[in-house]
Amino acid sequence: MGHAMEQTTAELIITLECSLHRREIRTNPEAVNRLLAGDFIEFGSSGRIFDRQTTVASLAAEVPTDGSALQVSDFAVKTLCEDVMLVTYRSIRPPTDAQAERQTLRSSIWKRIDNRWQMVFHQGTVVPAV
Repeated sequence: MGHAMEQTTAELIITLECSLHRREIRTNPEAVNRLLAGDFIEFGSSGRIFDRQTTVASLAAEVPTDGSALQVSDFAVKTLCEDVMLVTYRSIRPPTDAQAERQTLRSSIWKRIDNRWQMVFHQGTVVPAV
């Protein structure tokens, strides 16, 4: 029985993760605040560290790119303990006139807090172009 339950949780976590790639969520501070835990930390692909407040503000200020949306693949969800899940995947930002395609390995830790899944940690590591 436990396996079916885990499958559903994994699907839910992937859905939540992908919702943060959607423009209508990213630019909505309330929605982002609901998805990120109060003590959220991101190690950005730039090498900078962001907390929830900085992340919410920078997403709200994002300028839409002319490129199509982020493509994601190779999702894996691993249970670290009952209420903590690790998500890893690859994202590809399609090339635009201004910049080459960029692949990033991403990892997020989601935690069930007050019966709601929230992201507590995210890291993006750029894959060097060959």
